[in-house]
Amino acid sequence: MNTQRPDSTRRVGRRTFLTQGAAWGVVLAAGAAADRTSHEVSPTLAPSDSTKVLGRSVRPYGSRSRFETAARGQVPSPTGESSASLTPLQHLYGIITPSELHFERHHAGVPEIDPARHRLLIHGLVRRRLVLTLAEIQRLPSVSRVHMIECSGNSSTEWARPTMPDVEGTHGMTSCSEWTGVLLATILGDLGVERGAQWVVAEGADGAAMTRSLPIEKCLDDVILAYGQNGEALRPEQGYPLRLMVPGWEGSTHVKWLRRLKLVAEPYQTREETSKYTDLMSDGTARQFTFVMEAKSVITYPSAGLRLPGQGVYEIAGLAWSGRGYVRRVEVSTDGGRTWRDARLQEPIHRIAHTRFRLPWTWDGRECTLQSRCTDDTGYVQPSIADLARIRGVHSLNHLNAIQSWKVTAPGVVLNVRG
Repeated sequence: MNTQRPDSTRRVGRRTFLTQGAAWGVVLAAGAAADRTSHEVSPTLAPSDSTKVLGRSVRPYGSRSRFETAARGQVPSPTGESSASLTPLQHLYGIITPSELHFERHHAGVPEIDPARHRLLIHGLVRRRLVLTLAEIQRLPSVSRVHMIECSGNSSTEWARPTMPDVEGTHGMTSCSEWTGVLLATILGDLGVERGAQWVVAEGADGAAMTRSLPIEKCLDDVILAYGQNGEALRPEQGYPLRLMVPGWEGSTHVKWLRRLKLVAEPYQTREETSKYTDLMSDGTARQFTFVMEAKSVITYPSAGLRLPGQGVYEIAGLAWSGRGYVRRVEVSTDGGRTWRDARLQEPIHRIAHTRFRLPWTWDGRECTLQSRCTDDTGYVQPSIADLARIRGVHSLNHLNAIQSWKVTAPGVVLNVRG
């Protein structure tokens, strides 16, 4: 974890603190009045006084309150097997995505795999080939690390014009979890990598046999053979019983339902590396193997699809991340990018993970445009859509990490607009 305290988290002065405190006091007082009415629920839905009745008994597996209804949106697909779902970022707190709300992307549906029968084959340019059971992998020295995963197609609908009605639609293919497993380097070091091995071909056990080629340097660095997510076994949708976690790289490289790793001299040029997951440029050529997900951020509140009930004090909040390392700074603009203010970065701040940012804001009731801009610890600054379009055109697909703009109208309705 980054132990350095970002500049944006310096203590505010006493006068600023008292001024903001008075403003927040007005909000809390209004909220208390609203709270008295909002919790007067019909007896048919919930008891008026929960202290007067016995609660339900414990369950074998916990579940959320029936009053919490946040759910993933589904991406329309010609078939149910090649599909995706979106994380409702506007309804989440903190930086960890509940496993149930982690976005999904499948190419041939979700396979059902018996962990007792599942095997991982590692072969090719190694001194000793190996077949491992899940139990054998779980006996090896393990790590637990918080990392985000982002599909390279996240935000892809927004290249030419604002399209999706909310932040779930524009940015919902990114999620962040605690992943537990074994560093791939631990196993490869034991097997012995041949000198000619430059790439590792990873293959999944789904109906598409999803296959990606990864440089050996990355595999000997921080790639994890993950079997755990957020403290329990992987969900089937997330690759149960075994998947790759490739920190900072596009989601398709995190091969799920992992069954085979082959060390080879050159990339295999699979379908996913030729006709898919390439970056179209403005001159008609396409770039391959653009693995890293660059620095990106988005305001999740207020965001498109929501409505502010009236003018006053609000907390602008959102998420920032970078596939290259730590988020160092997030700036927020409330005037369409003319001026910027540093937001506070909420701890903990993990490498290659979602970072929550916050900024107090007083809305005067007039129309305005909200934006956020992320800078990572390599110095990379999140670009505008105009900057990206000059290089990539507007007919590209993957790796759109441009600044997102939300317009707050005078009635308080928040819309997705071009910045």
